Order: sequence, then structure tokens, then C-alpha cells
Amino acid sequence: MNDTRKNTILIVDDEKLVIMTLTQILGNEYIIYAVKDGQDAIEKAGKFLPDLILLDIIMPEMDGYAVITALKNSEKTQNIPVILLSGLSEAEYEKKGLALGAADYICKPFSPDIVRLKVKKQFEKTINSPIS
Repeated sequence: MNDTRKNTILIVDDEKLVIMTLTQILGNEYIIYAVKDGQDAIEKAGKFLPDLILLDIIMPEMDGYAVITALKNSEKTQNIPVILLSGLSEAEYEKKGLALGAADYICKPFSPDIVRLKVKKQFEKTINSPIS
């Protein structure tokens, strides 16, 4: 494969430490954009069209559920896979996120290896999916 383009990831989290940690985990393999709130996430996703979004659920003003709903309702961003991040580990929260269109769910605190594997798996799905 001669394509050396790095995939892009938009990280959306109101906690600077989470953004820094995810950037350390993924920054060597991917181009990282980061924002701290839901409205910025929607704007950046529409502008940069990242290959993947890592989205926190619990954020002030606009939570991750509202963000993913807006992303999935936009023709421009509806096909961008979203992995939800949350300290909410109960099954009902994961179920709600998946029902709204999330591709996956990662509980905080997260393992760097799990984050890397789930992100890699999303990119493999994208590469192997038939073109519609």
C-alpha cells in the first residue's frame, strides 16, 4: 500500500487531561484534532471531516448524545464513525449511545491498548466496507 496519508481523529472531551492522554496514545499513528465542547465538535467535524470521532458523553452545555444526534442528522457528517467515551459504565448508557449511531463505546478510565485496538478496528472496518 503506497498511501501514506494518516487518518484523522477528532477528540471531543471537556477534560484537558483526557485530550492529552488520548493524544499521547494515538498521536504517533494519527493526525489529532481536539475540542472541548459539543458545539465546537459539530463545527470542526463539518469543516475537517475527520475519519473518526472520539466523543465524551458527559460535557457541560451539550452532552455527547446531543452531539452524536446532530452529527448523524447531518448529511456531511453522518458517515463518520463515532466512538463514545464515558465514565458511565452501566449498560443502559452504552445501549443509548449505540442506538444513536455510535460505532463503539469505551469506558473511562480506559486502557491505552483498548483505545488503540478499538480505533484500529474502526479504520479496518472503513477500509474493508463496500463503497455505497
